[in-house]
Amino acid sequence: MMADAGKSLENAGASCILICANTMHLCIDAVRDVVKIPVIHIADATSKEISKKKLKKVALLGTKYTMEKTFFTDVLKSSGMETIIPNLEDREVIHDIIYDELAVGILNPTSKEKYLKIIHKLIKNGAEGIILGCTEIPLLITQADVSVPVFDTTKIHSIAAFNF
Repeated sequence: MMADAGKSLENAGASCILICANTMHLCIDAVRDVVKIPVIHIADATSKEISKKKLKKVALLGTKYTMEKTFFTDVLKSSGMETIIPNLEDREVIHDIIYDELAVGILNPTSKEKYLKIIHKLIKNGAEGIILGCTEIPLLITQADVSVPVFDTTKIHSIAAFNF
């Protein structure tokens, strides 16, 4: 079925594919295996933006899968960047807020404070930038909230596709 989807996209004149969720990039190799057009990896696009700022150590926020699996961090590592992730307790908080609140349209000021507390810990641990590695996190956290550069992967990915 995936191969058929790829063929119909090719026939429609599509020039690239985006997987519009960070976590689903777990499947990017399977998608690339069945299509003949480029699939823009969200971490590739993000690493290019981080490189423009000349940062070497960044923190990654997202679902547990995005933070704990290596599909995102491996791309950053191959670009010479160190990635730090929150501790287990903080990863649980981030993940739960994404699924229990942000994904259903709840923007809770208390949750924003929890995120900011976690971000401040990561900055204290050497993070020079913060990757908002989930499509919902920018609903809660913006550059105005954080003292180091913030990388909104949804926006970065979209711009990369537009520029492609």
